[in-house]
Amino acid sequence: MFKEKALRGYSGWLLVLILVVIAVAALYLVVGAAKNEQPVAIVVWAGVLVVDSFCFAGLTVVNPNEARVVLLFGKYKGSLKEAGFWWVNPLTTRRRVSLRVRNFESSKLKVNDHDGNPVEIAAVVVWKVIETAEAMFNVDDYEQFVHVQSEAAVRNLATSYPYDAHEAGQLSLRMSAGEINERLKHEIHERLSQAGIDVIEARISHLAYAPEIANAMLRRQQASAVIAARQKIVEGAVGMVEMALEDLSRKQVLVLDEERKAAMVSNLLVVLCSEQNAQPVVNAGTLYQ
Repeated sequence: MFKEKALRGYSGWLLVLILVVIAVAALYLVVGAAKNEQPVAIVVWAGVLVVDSFCFAGLTVVNPNEARVVLLFGKYKGSLKEAGFWWVNPLTTRRRVSLRVRNFESSKLKVNDHDGNPVEIAAVVVWKVIETAEAMFNVDDYEQFVHVQSEAAVRNLATSYPYDAHEAGQLSLRMSAGEINERLKHEIHERLSQAGIDVIEARISHLAYAPEIANAMLRRQQASAVIAARQKIVEGAVGMVEMALEDLSRKQVLVLDEERKAAMVSNLLVVLCSEQNAQPVVNAGTLYQ
């Protein structure tokens, strides 16, 4: 496993000045040796000029949020991460690595959730390279590695949780977005850490039932919503009836026997729980007729 080493090059502007001076001087001396017919001096100064020209190949530019991984005959020498104009050994190979924050959105994956229901899911991953040596040498292609491992993590997450929670406190893909996104980020980070990549954010960008069961699941959700609403209505109605009976009894407005209480409770529940407005009926007789 490779670990990043910091490498600092020489100032590129200073080396340009030195190399230009050497090139001018060598050219002047070659011309002088040619006039004086000194073949040895011509060869020497021509060789100096060639070497000087080759040294210009060591000049390299490092842009902000960028690094250059430096190799010398297959051996890792270090990484240039400080932005600027630098000169390094011209025999080295310098590979560019971007340190900018990047994002990747997976394709819509069709997987089965924890309950076996087919769902469509996609995620957005925000990431950047923090260890250039690991990114270049521990994996073959770190960008492709990010794509493949992110989609694998999304698939694994989708199969570990149900789409909807069926019990109180149960985590689900739809209702527990914060916890699910945090677990997705943690799993992707574990997979990508060996490539020197830091995961800044990971979140689900698309979540839906597969088309073949979407209509059935929609009806199921609607039925669950209706049942929950009915439960709330019944709970409220029972509380209101109980309060009405207690107030009538406490204030002694009306004394009812058990049969009339049951009739009153039935009528109130029908009025309170009905989906339509109740039609009033005026009792023109006595209480019992």
